[in-house]
This record gives sequence, C-alpha cells and structure tokens, in this order.
Amino acid sequence: MSDTAPACPECSQSMKSGGFVLVEREDDGRRICRTLLRCPGQHVWWRWADRPEESLQACPVPELFR
Repeated sequence: MSDTAPACPECSQSMKSGGFVLVEREDDGRRICRTLLRCPGQHVWWRWADRPEESLQACPVPELFR
C-alpha cells in the first residue's frame, strides 16, 4: 500500500480517504467494498477495494458522501 495520496482526476488536488461503501458488484454478483476518495474541490471518486490497480470512477451519488 502506498503512502502517497492519489491526485483528483478532475482538479489534480490531493485526495483523502472517505471510508468504504458496501455494494453489489454487477459483473460477479458479489458484495464488495468500494473505497471512497474525496478532494478539497468536493469531487468524490471510488474504486473497488479488492481491485486497487483499476482506475478511479466518479461516484454517481457524491451528495451522499460530502
């Protein structure tokens, strides 16, 4: 695990962890956590916790996590 915070893909500011969200993954039907990441610019991104190599995706409901 890296100590370096990822940069926001939209504004390039450093992001902080916003915790985890348990959701059902459509491709395999498993319940898996998504890691939430936020930047000071109020952008919210997430990715599968078990697939850290995959790119960040914009969270479809960012208002729930501000």
